[in-house]
Amino acid sequence: MENQLDVALTKYPKFLEKQLNSDISKAYRHNIEFDTHVVNQIIANFLYRQGMFDIGDCFLAETGDESECSTRQAFVEMHQIVDAMEKRELGPALNWAASNSEKLKQTRSDLEMKLHSLRFLEIAKESQNSQEAINYARKHIAGYADSSSLYEIQKLFCSLLWSKNLEHSPYSKLLSPSRWDKAARELTRQYCNILLGEPSESALSITLTAGTQALPVLLKYMNVTASSKKVDWQSMEQLPVAVELSEEFQFHSVFVCPVSKEQASDENPPMMMSCGHVLCKQTINKMSKNGAKSSFKCPYCPTDVDILRCRQLHF
Repeated sequence: MENQLDVALTKYPKFLEKQLNSDISKAYRHNIEFDTHVVNQIIANFLYRQGMFDIGDCFLAETGDESECSTRQAFVEMHQIVDAMEKRELGPALNWAASNSEKLKQTRSDLEMKLHSLRFLEIAKESQNSQEAINYARKHIAGYADSSSLYEIQKLFCSLLWSKNLEHSPYSKLLSPSRWDKAARELTRQYCNILLGEPSESALSITLTAGTQALPVLLKYMNVTASSKKVDWQSMEQLPVAVELSEEFQFHSVFVCPVSKEQASDENPPMMMSCGHVLCKQTINKMSKNGAKSSFKCPYCPTDVDILRCRQLHF
């Protein structure tokens, strides 16, 4: 038995060497110029997003980049809110949601409802009677009764029948810690989207994760064509082989305006309206009569679009 184990351990390094290619230089371009300032800001942004503020500050200091990352203070506030939620303190989260209520409605987020539901359950569990929880629901939750949250509201009110023993009731799942985790993740996603105009995942995370999927394909291609003098990877304008990435990394690089049927360009970029629909800039200018009208009706939904809140999209 020991001999078999020794043989397996002896072969293991060779097996790893075949499976793992330590030299990845063949698969990347050497003639690409990087803006080191932008790269440093992306890395610092990632560190701040993770709550590693001291490390982010140290990183920028050691790179000699004196300009502070523009998102630092925003991420400080976000982590203060999330940290408070981990301590089961909802005040900061509720205040932020209230101040951004309209923006949350525009993105069709149910974050406010989730936060008020958590507060409702806390009140029902702490108070001696159910009236305080009912009063809170009338003030903060009743407005969602005509939405998709109606079933959730019904469960909340029914849970009051077991308020003194909710842990052993048919509604015990309402006390699950996962509800707090989901609310915190939704707050993080909406915070990045509303205040920073960024996806919930950082640019560094997306780039590295997509790169790990593309790298093996490119390495295999370069190893196969290594002896061919006709293949000049450094001068190619596009990837020499198809690289299949996961669905979350499949971004559209071309946009065609659904109204004008014209392809977007640098002079006519895609613009996202406050309702979430996207049109080209020239189309928005025509619909607003070149800015003479401060708002206009979205052609796809009944929303009044404020032209000052239209934001350019970058593919």
